[in-house]
Amino acid sequence: MKLLIMGRPGAGKGTQAVNIREYYNIPHISTGDIFRANIKGQTKLGKEAKEYMDKGLLVPDSLTIDLVKDRLSQEDCQKGFLLDGFPRNLEQAKALDDFLKANNDSLDAVLDIDVKPEILIDRIVGRRVCPQCGATFHIKNNPSKVEGVCDVCGAKLIQRNDDTYATAENRLKVYDEQTAPLLDYYKNQHLLKTVNGDQDFAKVFEDIKKVLTK
Repeated sequence: MKLLIMGRPGAGKGTQAVNIREYYNIPHISTGDIFRANIKGQTKLGKEAKEYMDKGLLVPDSLTIDLVKDRLSQEDCQKGFLLDGFPRNLEQAKALDDFLKANNDSLDAVLDIDVKPEILIDRIVGRRVCPQCGATFHIKNNPSKVEGVCDVCGAKLIQRNDDTYATAENRLKVYDEQTAPLLDYYKNQHLLKTVNGDQDFAKVFEDIKKVLTK
């Protein structure tokens, strides 16, 4: 199963991506993970990405696309994958379609975790992440068993620098301007599956399984 998961910042994509990865046994592919792996491995693409990141600049679409293509070409993606954080705009979406088509392939579904913007501010500010394994928690909605400690690997949880009131509204605005147009793009391809994200995380995942079964 070849999937893309979407949703505004704070909608719970990270939590549901882990659930999907484990339930369907497919790799969870995020651009952040790809950047980190290539930089750590000192690959040619990784070195190029690091130059931009060290300067505080966004990695250009063309380089991001090349990194994702490289990742999707690896053996573990041949029977399925879950993309998270890519594509972020129409140029990236069209490049992904072209790459898959060239390999006689296509996406099976695009999941949109839909939550109203006003609900997401509190979600974003209360989010805590594990810097070691990437697991995501929330101080109210999905707390770790031990406060401030990751359930998965035991590392100390952190609040990301951009998980603040000051940046949350701007992140939502950027998403609606740049990424939300992809919803119509995939709806026109009859791939879009919308799930109500304003529910308990377990219920959201049950709804995801239902739409994927259909």
